[in-house]
Amino acid sequence: MRDTLGIIVCNMHDDLVPQLTANRTLGSIPFGGRYRMIDFALSNMTNSGIYDVGLVPSKNYQSLMNHVGNGQEWDMSRKNGGLSILPPYAGERGVYRGRMEALYGIREYIKASDAKNVVLCDSDVVANIDLRPVIKQHEENGADITLVYKRSEVFREKKQCAALFFDECGKLLDLYLNPELDGIQNIYLDIAIIKKPLLDELIAECAAKDEHSFVHSVLMQKKGVLNIRGYLFEGYCNKLTGLRNYLDSSLALLNPEIRKSLFPAERPIYTRVRDQVSAKYGENAKVSETLVTDGCHIDGEVEKTVLFRGATIEKGAKVKGCVLMHNTFVGENCELEWVITDKNVVIPAGTHLAGSEKYPLYIPKDTVL
Repeated sequence: MRDTLGIIVCNMHDDLVPQLTANRTLGSIPFGGRYRMIDFALSNMTNSGIYDVGLVPSKNYQSLMNHVGNGQEWDMSRKNGGLSILPPYAGERGVYRGRMEALYGIREYIKASDAKNVVLCDSDVVANIDLRPVIKQHEENGADITLVYKRSEVFREKKQCAALFFDECGKLLDLYLNPELDGIQNIYLDIAIIKKPLLDELIAECAAKDEHSFVHSVLMQKKGVLNIRGYLFEGYCNKLTGLRNYLDSSLALLNPEIRKSLFPAERPIYTRVRDQVSAKYGENAKVSETLVTDGCHIDGEVEKTVLFRGATIEKGAKVKGCVLMHNTFVGENCELEWVITDKNVVIPAGTHLAGSEKYPLYIPKDTVL
């Protein structure tokens, strides 16, 4: 789809999960045993035929660069176009404050594209979305902007949540940010299709007015001027909103129906290839309702847990309701419940750690207890 340009803003919601983004972008947060959050946005682009994609980070993006490389895994390593990592733009106030300011920093990259439409998204959504019908509906409706949304409940702890309201013709009537509403609402997924010439104009206008927010400065202010439509996504979707939500969405992968929706054979989620040995199970291993990836070594009891590559569970250890990232080592006779460990954590023998389902315990990267 050479007439469409993809833009992924990688740091927009870092403040929602500060524990996980202390040393990385939200886009490079590990997820599901072998993936990163950015993999879903990039794979959605690739599976929809969009190969010209720009990543816009702002800080802590070394791990993101290491992960995506030249974009080969997503078929974006190309002589013309392909994947571009666009360096952060720092204005008078420092690193960009919102999407429109981020887009202003890469305005020459956008202007140089011959694309007719731009897909603008963040990297905080876990979903497998075919963007082709979204773009088709966008063009058939003659829309200036099309917003992808999900029918979902509004939870009080959710921040930066936008509820959309449409008139009988399907045009955006209103938008409530962090609404005090109950029940099922149209929750905006921060995925928008926008005409490229219009985007060029909006970037220049927002810069002239010192405005930086796409939601406030474009959607709210111009809902009565522009033809803004919505597209309902009906598949499985989770929008990352905090550490508890990260744990919930990780453990949700243990549900076969959710895995089937998120990883259909016809639209795979791609990630960086790492050649490791298969998981190894010792004679004392007892594993149930657990997602186990390659390189793991298990000789203890594991239940309702996600184990990333290279995780080790020693003999006599009991692990339940946890997410243990790459190369986590759990010593003999340890007990872990509702714990999230970052990469390269060492938990010595006999240690007991417990959070709760609502308030998981987080152990930072490279920690040796």
